[in-house]
Formats: sequence, structure tokens, C-alpha cells
Amino acid sequence: MVEHPGPQPPTSVSSILSPPLHANPATRADHQQLLTITTRPAPRAILLPQFGSSQEMDSRNQAPQKSSSFSSASSNKAREVDRNLSLGTLRHGDHDRRGSAVATWDQIKEECEDDEEDGCGGPGVSELSGEIDAFIVGLNGEAPLSLPEATPEKFAAAVELQIVQSENSRDKWANGEPPVVLAAIARIAALASAFAKNPEASSKYASGAHRVTAVLQRSMAFLEDEFHALLEPKADTCKLIRRPPSFEQGGHEADRCVLRPPDTAPAAAEAKPPYTPETVERLRSIADVMVAAGYVTECTQMLLVARRNAFDASVRALGYEKASIDDVVRMTWETLETEIVTWIKAFRHTINVGLSTEHELCGRVFTGPHAGVGRGVFADLARCVMLHMLNFTEAVAMTRRSAEKLFKVLDMYEAVRDSSPVIDAFLCASADDEPAADKKGNALADLKTEIAAARSRIGESAASIFCELESSIRADAGRQPVPGGAVHPLTRYVMNYLKYTCEYNSTLEQVFREHRRSDAVDAEDNNPFAAQLMEVMELLQGNLEGKSRLYKDPALSSIFLMNNGRYMLQKIRGSPETNAMLGETWARKQSTNLRQYHKNYQRETWNRVLTLLRDDGVLTVKGHVQKPLLKERFKQFNSAMDEIQRTQGAWVVSDEQLQSELRVSIAAVVVPAYRSFLGRFAQTFSAGRQAEKYVKLSAEDLEGIIDELFDGNPSSMSRRRT
Repeated sequence: MVEHPGPQPPTSVSSILSPPLHANPATRADHQQLLTITTRPAPRAILLPQFGSSQEMDSRNQAPQKSSSFSSASSNKAREVDRNLSLGTLRHGDHDRRGSAVATWDQIKEECEDDEEDGCGGPGVSELSGEIDAFIVGLNGEAPLSLPEATPEKFAAAVELQIVQSENSRDKWANGEPPVVLAAIARIAALASAFAKNPEASSKYASGAHRVTAVLQRSMAFLEDEFHALLEPKADTCKLIRRPPSFEQGGHEADRCVLRPPDTAPAAAEAKPPYTPETVERLRSIADVMVAAGYVTECTQMLLVARRNAFDASVRALGYEKASIDDVVRMTWETLETEIVTWIKAFRHTINVGLSTEHELCGRVFTGPHAGVGRGVFADLARCVMLHMLNFTEAVAMTRRSAEKLFKVLDMYEAVRDSSPVIDAFLCASADDEPAADKKGNALADLKTEIAAARSRIGESAASIFCELESSIRADAGRQPVPGGAVHPLTRYVMNYLKYTCEYNSTLEQVFREHRRSDAVDAEDNNPFAAQLMEVMELLQGNLEGKSRLYKDPALSSIFLMNNGRYMLQKIRGSPETNAMLGETWARKQSTNLRQYHKNYQRETWNRVLTLLRDDGVLTVKGHVQKPLLKERFKQFNSAMDEIQRTQGAWVVSDEQLQSELRVSIAAVVVPAYRSFLGRFAQTFSAGRQAEKYVKLSAEDLEGIIDELFDGNPSSMSRRRT
């Protein structure tokens, strides 16, 4: 028994479609003979297309093309149809459907005349639909109904006539209603499927079965054209946009028609739907027919390619262009920083706006029993688009790690982290679906795994970059002391760096929990980032203590440590985030250290001066002042003060409060002691030149000298008096 084809498309379209214009009877006979001997298995399950990587989708980065699903036949040898292709050959092959529309019209009219009917006024689709419906029910049941052998072929001819009329119609969707031709195509698809399942009926109605199959192919080509046309952006939904200068790649035109970019204003939180409700309804009507006819792959591929191209256009409009890993690795930091900012904007738009829009669109195009198809389309689209975006994170993670990259890398980490709940929501929405949702679940689960991997790569990079700060502190072993004991550049850099770092404290806590160092203390209750921060502060403090030993004057070492310690404390207290991370314990410890540095300074500088102002029993013997010793004391005091003014006036205490505290504390000890010393011994010298020779400073002069210390301007008492 000869098997007859079901609703699957044949290997060569030209082998089953009606013969071209002016075909002679012999050609028509050969055509019918070929239809009779061509065999094909019954319809099989249609799998949705999978895209293993973003590169596979990149090959479709042009507008949805009417791609071919059939090769031109080189022989009459039958072969199974590859259902993973589309129907483009119906429009681009040797027998172009658009070019043969007139021939088909004339042919149908000729067949109508052969039926000896008045013109084409014989039985049409509406007249034959009742019989065909009953016949289909019978074929699918246990009691097939009898039908005139010519009826299937007449019905196929009537459907083909409707298709030709629709192809030549300017408005196929008059009054917003789906054209009647869709119902006719659905019925011809059901008839073809019934013939494929019933070999006995297919053999009995051989001529009609083959004609039904041929018309089905013509119908699917017509629907694919209409589906494609509806998916294409119309003139009023696109405009010429000059792409902002991001990372330029060869092969791209500067100006091209792309989808209107999403509004980035706060008021535009939701994206404008890509299609009008009327267009979505028309897409749904066509998708229902194509999926029911078994043309799932052709339908879903067109939607996938169209929406992928729309995604590409939208991110290009935001300024993001895909760059290869090599390109990213070779970028300067200034260029890469700009690219990261653009990528984050495009990625967040994709997650927060794009995917939700596409999820809604797929759910509205594929409804009812075909809802699983829509879920699968969305899953494949989401995975493809997201992998395309996530490739950039891998490239950034491979670049050289340096401290200035930390904050942009953390911004990327947060963007990737925040995308996981969105994907989880889509997974939860499909958790209770039928087995058709398994495909979506698998695709979205794969995407979730990819997002987790990207997050891990970026997190590991961020942790390593932060740890580079520790290496930088250890490596800063300069042997040149900072003039005047001022705040060291390393201190300024590290503290400002930590201030901005602590603004990401919750993110860095996550990062260090996920990427603990092998030597870190494993305590779940402790904040690993706080411990890391404390380690950096201890390293900095140790480095500064080492640098303080570069000063030969111990008093200047204390001023250096005081300056840097005060700067660190102010930066910590000035940043609520950093202060919260280090805590009051660290602040109290730092304050204690500062008081100790202060005491060390006073001991090294002023204790010697105060010793000169004491009457330790040497200056007065039995009530008589030892004038030579007193003269030597005044000389030593004047020399000490001149040295202090000359040296410590050049020292720097940039913090005004600390500078004031130092001056007040010095004056509170030294000035009263000097005033008392003068009161006791100044009258020993006779007024005039002798007194001026030894008593060079008044108490007020001493206060003036102290008030000029630590301002970076060296001076001496001699210049002061002049």
C-alpha cells in the first residue's frame, strides 16, 4: 500500500506545487505521478529550537529573513523533511511563490471550468466545510464516513483560491477581524493530518490527499509571509538613530533603522509594548493555525529572530556594542570604564524592562493549548539575550586587576546579582505548568546557572582587587620621609579608597562570604568584609610606624604619627558606613594612640626647656643668686627656643584643630613656667644692655613663638625681632 504525505513540508516545494503557467498536459501528468510515488512518515513531534550560545544567535543578527527550509530537489528521490528549518524556499527558490501567484490563479480558474461549473461559482470553502468537518471526524474515529472522491480535491482548490485572493488583497485584516482564510487553512491542515493518520483513506483519495498536502504547503508559506510582515517594525515605530560612540566595531553602519530606544526618564518605568494590541491578536491568530498544523519550528524561529534583533537594536540605542574578549582586555581603563557604565545601563534595561515585555508578548501570541510553546520561545530568547550580555562580564574579569577598577566591578556584580530574582520569578511562574514547560524550565535553569557563574567570576575579581590594596600597602616601602611630618600620600589614598569602598559594605560582605580566603576566620556571625577592613587598617598603621622611623628627630616622628593618625580617625568618623564597620573600639584605640604620640612629642621637645626653667638649688646658694650660672641658663633657654622656632615652625600640622590643641597644650605648660622664672631672676641683671643681652624674650614673645609653630614657615627669634 502506498503511503501518502501528511502535513509535513516536502523536501522540494517545486515537486508538489501546481505546475507553472502554460504547463502542458504531459508536465501535469508527470507532476501527479511524482505526487503518487513520494512517501513520507506521519507527522512527528516538533521541538523548539535551542541556541547553545550567543554566537549561534549572532548569525541571525539581521532582520528576520524569509529563510529557506527546503533545498532545491535534484532528483525525485524521497527523503525525510528537516523540520528545524523554515519555509523560505517557497519565496526564494526556483519556483518563487510571489512570482507564480498569477499562474496559480489561472490554473485554479481552469480547474473550476473543468468541473463544468459556471465560472468559479462551484462549491466553495463554506459549502464544502460541513462535509469536510464530518469526514475528518469520521477519519479520526472508528467509523469513517463516505465522501465523493473529488470533494477533497475541490476543497483544496477552493482553499487555494482563497489564499491567492488574500495574497492579492491590500487589506487582509479588514475591519480588524481575522480573515476567513485562516479558518480554511486550519481546516485543510486538519484534513491533511487526518489523511496522514489513515493510510486507507489516503490511498482511496490519493489525488485529493496529495492536492491537500500541496495546498497546505502553500498555506504555510502564505502564513509565514504574513507572520514575518507583522513582526517587522513599521515606519512609525522606528527612526534613524545615530548610535552613541561606544566601542566601535567594524562592519556596522553608523546610521540604521532600529527600534525606538527605551525612554530612560524615571516616568518611563515601563517599556512601550513592541506591537499594538491589534497586531498581537493577528500574530496570535496565525500562530494558532501554524502550531496546530505542526509548523511550530517555523513559527517560533521567526518570532525568536525578530525579537532577538529588537533586543540588539534596543541595547545599541543605549550605546552598548558587543566587543570580543580580546578587545576588552586591550582597552585602556578610561575606555573600559565607559563601556562598563553603558553595559550596566543596557543590562538593567534588559532585566527590568525587556524580559518582562517579551514574556508578556510570548504569552499573548501563544495562548490556550499552545501556551507551552510561548513559554519555550521566551525561555530560549531570554537565555540567548542574557548570555550575549553576560559574555562581557567574563571579559572584564579577565582584565588586569587594579585598585581603581573595584567600584565599577562592584557595580557590575550588583547588576548581575539583582538579575537572579527576576529569573527566579519566571521559573516560579512556570513551576506548575505541564510537561511543555519543562523545556522552559531547563532553559531558564541553565540561564540561572550562567548568571550564578558570572556573579562568581565578578565577585572573585572584586575580592582580588580589594586584596590588591593590601599588597600595595605592603609594597609601599619608600625611604624618603614626608617633609614636615605631614600626612603621607599613602594614608590619604587608602583612607579615601576605604571611604568609597564602605559605601558598598553590604555588597562586599556578600563578596567576601562567597570568596573567603583560606586563612580567614570561619565565623558566620562575623562580617568578613569588616575583618578585611580591620586588616587593612592594621597594615596601614604598621607601615606608617615604619615610615616614622625615617625621621632623625623623635619629636618629628611623633608629629608624623599624630598627623596621620588624626587624619585616619577623622576619615573614619566622617563616614557613617566606615565607622559602623570598624566600630567604636577601633576609634577609642586610635584616640589613645594619638594621646600617646602627643605626650611623646612634649617629652622630646619641651621637657628639656622646662628643665632650664627650674631652680633646682644650683642657681641660688644660701640666698644668693649664682649670676654666672643664671646667665648660662638664659643663654641655653634662648638657644633652645631659637632652635624650636626655626625647626618646628617648618613642621606641618594641617588639621587646624590638632594644631590648636598642640599650641594650647604647649603654652599651658611652658609660658607659666617662663613667667615664673622671669619673675624670680630677671631683676638680677641691671637694666639696659645687660638685661637685653640675656633676657631676650618676654612671656608674650614666648606665646607668639608657640603660636607660629607647625604652620610650615621656618623663622628665628632674630628675624622675629627685626
